[in-house]
Amino acid sequence: MKIAVIGQSLFGQEVYCHLRKEGHEVVGVFTVPDKDGKADPLGLEAEKDGVPVFKLSRWRAKGQTLPDVVAKYQALGAELNVLPFCSQFIPMEIINAPRHGSIIYHPSLLPRHRGASAINWTLIHGDKKGGFTIFWADDGLDTGDLLLQKECEILPDDTVSTLYNRFLFPEGIKGMVQAVRLIAEGKAPRLPQPEEGATYEGIQKKETAKINWEQPAEAIHNWIRGNDKVPGAWTEACGQLLVKNIQLEDGKMIPASHFFKGADSSALELTEEELVIAEAVRSAWKRILPNVLEVEDSTDFFKSGAASVDVVRLVEEVKELYDGLELENEDIYMATTFGDFIQLLVRKLRGDDKDNKCIIDYVEKAVNKLTLRMPHQLFIGGMFVDAEGAKTYETINPTDGSVICQVSLAQVSDVDKAVAAAKDAFENGLWGKINARDRGQLLYRLADLMEQHQEELATIEALDAGAVYTLALKTHVGMSVQTFRYFAGWCDKIQGSTIPINHARPNRNLTLTRKEPIGVCGIVIPWNYPLMMLSWKTAACLAAGNTVVIKPAQVTPLTALKFAELTLKAGIPKGVVNILPGSGSLIGQRLSDHPDVRKIGFTGSTEVGKHIMKSCALSNVKKVSLELGGKSPLIIFADCDLSKAVQMGMSSVFFNKGENCIAAGRLFVEDSIHDEFVQKVVEEVRKMKIGNPLDRDTNHGPQNHQAHLQKLVEYCQHGVEEGATLVCGGRQVSRPGFFFEPTIFTDVEDHMFIAKEESFGPIMIISRFADGDVDTVLSRANATEFGLASGIFTRDINKALYVSDKLEAGTVFVNTYNKTDVAAPFGGFKQSGFGKDLGEAALNEYLRVKTITFEY
Repeated sequence: MKIAVIGQSLFGQEVYCHLRKEGHEVVGVFTVPDKDGKADPLGLEAEKDGVPVFKLSRWRAKGQTLPDVVAKYQALGAELNVLPFCSQFIPMEIINAPRHGSIIYHPSLLPRHRGASAINWTLIHGDKKGGFTIFWADDGLDTGDLLLQKECEILPDDTVSTLYNRFLFPEGIKGMVQAVRLIAEGKAPRLPQPEEGATYEGIQKKETAKINWEQPAEAIHNWIRGNDKVPGAWTEACGQLLVKNIQLEDGKMIPASHFFKGADSSALELTEEELVIAEAVRSAWKRILPNVLEVEDSTDFFKSGAASVDVVRLVEEVKELYDGLELENEDIYMATTFGDFIQLLVRKLRGDDKDNKCIIDYVEKAVNKLTLRMPHQLFIGGMFVDAEGAKTYETINPTDGSVICQVSLAQVSDVDKAVAAAKDAFENGLWGKINARDRGQLLYRLADLMEQHQEELATIEALDAGAVYTLALKTHVGMSVQTFRYFAGWCDKIQGSTIPINHARPNRNLTLTRKEPIGVCGIVIPWNYPLMMLSWKTAACLAAGNTVVIKPAQVTPLTALKFAELTLKAGIPKGVVNILPGSGSLIGQRLSDHPDVRKIGFTGSTEVGKHIMKSCALSNVKKVSLELGGKSPLIIFADCDLSKAVQMGMSSVFFNKGENCIAAGRLFVEDSIHDEFVQKVVEEVRKMKIGNPLDRDTNHGPQNHQAHLQKLVEYCQHGVEEGATLVCGGRQVSRPGFFFEPTIFTDVEDHMFIAKEESFGPIMIISRFADGDVDTVLSRANATEFGLASGIFTRDINKALYVSDKLEAGTVFVNTYNKTDVAAPFGGFKQSGFGKDLGEAALNEYLRVKTITFEY
């Protein structure tokens, strides 16, 4: 059938494409003129196909149809007019001209809501059912005979956007195609519209969108959502109102908090010199946008046809004009119209562009020959804010038990705010618009800032977590920097694949996959490596393009909050990173339960991990990765390098005060070297200096917090009561703070509590095994529900390969221990959890795979 398509927009484009796919001949497309040098999508698509396109600003003059328009139309020989979305008045000479007449789409269940704002009125009236009608076009009154209708349920919180995107757009396209199919088959009905239930409401305008507060709450809700963003429901302030965004007369939305700031709420008045600057920049825009006849304040850079390469060109041209100007690609995306761009540029040249800087209420301390400046509030939507109800708690220095500062204690309502900020940043913010390579550059910049602040971050780790400063520099902070650099490099290398599938003759298929970010992720981190555990998960999460809400451990929040400050300095957009110190049972639980959180990454105990996994399943089946408890076996064979085994054995247990998820929870030492090994280890333990973690010669700092120290004391009491030999240690050090003696137990049998349970402290558990009995010691090593890490010391390569193959653990160290790297996947088996941190494998935890199949 020969069809003329009359309309515009993406909806019109989709209907056009589907009609051609159905085999119909589109003989012509009538659409609106180009705007700001950019063609309407319908016209653009038709031009690509070589279909005649007519861009008419009007069809009539002084009430009479324009003869040249009628002539152009009649020359096409159309048998049917299809009006998928048409904002113009089409004369009846055109409507009635084709053999089959004209059909038009209307977004309501006619005869209800005749008129131009039908979707709005469906919501304003609180209709329980909505939908669309395809009817035989009449003289513009929406009273023509019905051809086809489809309905859907209206949800309580539907807006114009959600209703349109969920049903009216996708189903409307199908409906238009179905209607044309019925006409072609001679089966299309013409059902007169009933007058019963008929309504007609005028177009919604700004002046008529005032809220009447005398109505019931449901009617007010419906009025506001029905008016949606444009024209926007409005009211006169007569009491306390919470206003997040304000729409100006030109349609621009600004944060309500900026309305009374002169720099933001009104345009700057330019000086004579600045007017000259504006004209120079206007000339640059003209060179870059040759299709635009005149660059006006309303001219939009991207709507006028600019591409990403033009962004770079504009930045460089303007920087060349004004040497020393700090201008970046992101600035163009934030100010896309010429008028806004000139305002941004002038602010930068005046030095006024810093007035949106986040205000931080620091706690300052002179420590380690530094002045620490530590944020202590929640970090939500790019701002440091108090918790709901201004609730706080004390974070304690484990070295002496003193209070470091008061930290904001997040509440459930704060989680909802943070998730909303992350969701908005993901769906509407710059983070989802910038390309992957630019995202990587932001992460590189963040890594550089972390490195610049490494002494400060390491000192905070020592102060808040008891980490030995020199270790914190190398590992806690050093590996964090490496992690962000590693994943920054992955940003533009996340890619799918093409897959050969069977061809459906006579057509062929192309199947491809895309790896996409998941959305809002919740990350819950432990207290043993506060910054490093944050980095392991957050770097992969952000590299994949997600946004995040982080819950640091309640007892170690300070490096996470300093990290938040550095994200601002790096230019990470607001809302991408949010940090909530607080209770795990409250904040972690709400993140697990929240319907808008699509992934939880958790490191902590197996007991809590199981609970999180259950909550994730019950809430919205969110993706989850768990790095849980460990009881990692270390098998030391008699043919090892004993000196190295002693040193690595010490490190495997006492590294980071034993507060190490992969710490060797039990050492199996072959009989013939057992006694010598124990003797040498005891000698080394007695050399260890226990003391202030900021002292450069300290080997062993305080345990993280008082409750953990008490658990270690009780753990050792269990060991003694069950008959293990306490060789050394086992007690709290007699000094202020939470210091515990490095401890060694021998004669530990498999049934004992300390042989099975993780201490998470500086306690070495040694068991012996018979010379040469490899399979028995393997069986004992695997007789645990944990499977995080393991280790072997032997010079026999065959034995090393055999044992590493049989050990049931996510990581196996051979003749070394604790050697993790940002490129090597890390994660456990069995009740040590699932999912990976680090390496390419970690990215998959924060991505989803979409399969797309084309037929051609």
